[in-house]
Amino acid sequence: MTATTSPQGQSVDLSTLSTPQLSQVKKQLDDELTHLTTSYQNLRAAQNKFRDCLSNIQRTFPNGPQKLHVTNDTESKAQNLLIPLTPSLYVPATLSSVRSVLVDVGTGFFLEKSPEDATTFYNEKVDDLEKNLKDLEKAVQSKGRSVSMVEDVIRQKVLSGQGGEGSTQAAAA
Repeated sequence: MTATTSPQGQSVDLSTLSTPQLSQVKKQLDDELTHLTTSYQNLRAAQNKFRDCLSNIQRTFPNGPQKLHVTNDTESKAQNLLIPLTPSLYVPATLSSVRSVLVDVGTGFFLEKSPEDATTFYNEKVDDLEKNLKDLEKAVQSKGRSVSMVEDVIRQKVLSGQGGEGSTQAAAA
């Protein structure tokens, strides 16, 4: 007997369900799997954006932000660089200060941080997202296994001729 866990955390014996009920369970699991997969892709995209921010800091401060010794003379020298507007469009810009950078902390808020603090912030974000991605990946795999189990039971019922009875009952209802 094949069992799966319901959304409420209860175990359900799939062989006791009719084909229409199994189809409904499969649809619900497919919807959940789609949502989890989309969330996984969104988290991966966010992680890549944070990695891009780290690489931008590394390009701007090639010797590392912690080795930057800022003097008034260094501060007065404008640094020319290219700022990415999209993955393929860059605009020339001048870094007005090497003492701080603006860090996007989410929902349209930016904080001024030192390059060292910005690097630490982005590294922590990348690490946190990696942990979340691993957890989400396990959930996606588990949900995928549940979908496969439901599909197997539906296939068995259809091949054994039980699928017709459930379909007739569903049509009468």
